[in-house]
Amino acid sequence: MRIRSFALASLSALALSACAVGPDPVAHVPSPRAATGPFLSAEAGVVTPTPLPADWWRLYDDPVLDTLVADAIAANTDLRQASGRIARARAALRGARAGRLPQTSLGAGGNYSRVSEAQAPGLSDREGWMFDGGLDIAYEVDLFGRVGRGIAAAREDVAAAQADADAVQVMVVADTTRAYAEAASLAARIAVANRIVGLLDDSLTLTRGRHEAGMESGLAVARIETLREQRAAEIPTLEAQRRAALFALATLTGRAPADLPEIAGQRSIALEIDSPLPVGDGAALLARRPDIRAAERRVMAGKDRIGVAQADLYPRITLGGSIGATAPSVGDLFTGGALNFLVGPLINWAFPNREPGLARVDAAEAEAQIALAAFDGTLLSALQETETALSNYARALDRRARLEAAVVAAERAATITRGRQREGIIDSLELIDAERTLAEASAALAQQDGAVSTAQIDLFRALGGGWGEAADIAKGG
Repeated sequence: MRIRSFALASLSALALSACAVGPDPVAHVPSPRAATGPFLSAEAGVVTPTPLPADWWRLYDDPVLDTLVADAIAANTDLRQASGRIARARAALRGARAGRLPQTSLGAGGNYSRVSEAQAPGLSDREGWMFDGGLDIAYEVDLFGRVGRGIAAAREDVAAAQADADAVQVMVVADTTRAYAEAASLAARIAVANRIVGLLDDSLTLTRGRHEAGMESGLAVARIETLREQRAAEIPTLEAQRRAALFALATLTGRAPADLPEIAGQRSIALEIDSPLPVGDGAALLARRPDIRAAERRVMAGKDRIGVAQADLYPRITLGGSIGATAPSVGDLFTGGALNFLVGPLINWAFPNREPGLARVDAAEAEAQIALAAFDGTLLSALQETETALSNYARALDRRARLEAAVVAAERAATITRGRQREGIIDSLELIDAERTLAEASAALAQQDGAVSTAQIDLFRALGGGWGEAADIAKGG
């Protein structure tokens, strides 16, 4: 009869186990209207609404870059740390899921003891050995969803850790591409600087010849020598910057600087995509940006933890039992007389002092509000970064177009000025001015080519490109 009553109580508790307290952790819906529409700074001819591919760096059509990005994804230390955080979150999820399973424990022991005469009146043998062993089983009936909400929160933590890892991957891919692009851009700027120095050497040779013939003053020779040395002095700085970019590239790909393949630094043309860039729209941005996904998962996990805290305000029912044996000798443990067992439900309820539980609920609600505010801030920051990157890229293209026109005009002016000096029509001062203008315009254009590459990469990074099936570190996590 007692066993039957226990079974009925167990079935009743299981029937109620579907009840859960706490808010429904539905996905947070972005509030800004601009989040799902076209980008304000998207300009025709500069970008297109075509969805951005996850492996956007392949748009540069550079096999060396493809290899370097693959190396970074496989060996970058930041990504390895992110993979470890995913594994840690998954382990916590396994621990939370274990709450749905019966908890078992085995125990055995022996002790030698003596009892007082008052405790054992009339017994001559009041001291001796006592051995016992047993198995305990306990199962928590998740009556108010404490275990279930804990599992759901842990599951959201895993998703947030994965999104965080995706965000790290976006950063690593962008930084790797930027370092490679900077090295190539600096190599191109060094080539331009060397070309400018060569042109100034020609002008210096011509001016010296005219000085020896008495057609130019020593001042003219000194001034063009000064200009030539000023331009030559810029080359070591550019070379140092290029080496720094290559060292950064080695670190990003998990290598020591000495181990970076020589081919990684052979490109001497600025990295750039000539066609309009695919950027998608605001809706695609929300789905793609890993930091937005991570923030949303934390909002949902926060709501689940409110449910965990609220469930602690209600009774916690545990179904359990134990079976064991106690005897004065090990051999007697396995006789029928030594057997003992216990079965029944256990109810724990922190009542009437519920203040600690209510404080935990308030704390969980505050954490959920923090997560919600962080989500909204992440969303707004993502929109700001993307719009800024789009605007900067368009303006970078405009500036380069004007610098290209300036270089063409400066080259034409320098060519005319050299010819007129050879003919003796003008003095060297006009030539020096023309050479200085050409040098400055050419150097500015070479630098702007690198700025355009950087603006492209910044835009891809703001769009959240650089993770997905093409490059998913979670497959190894």
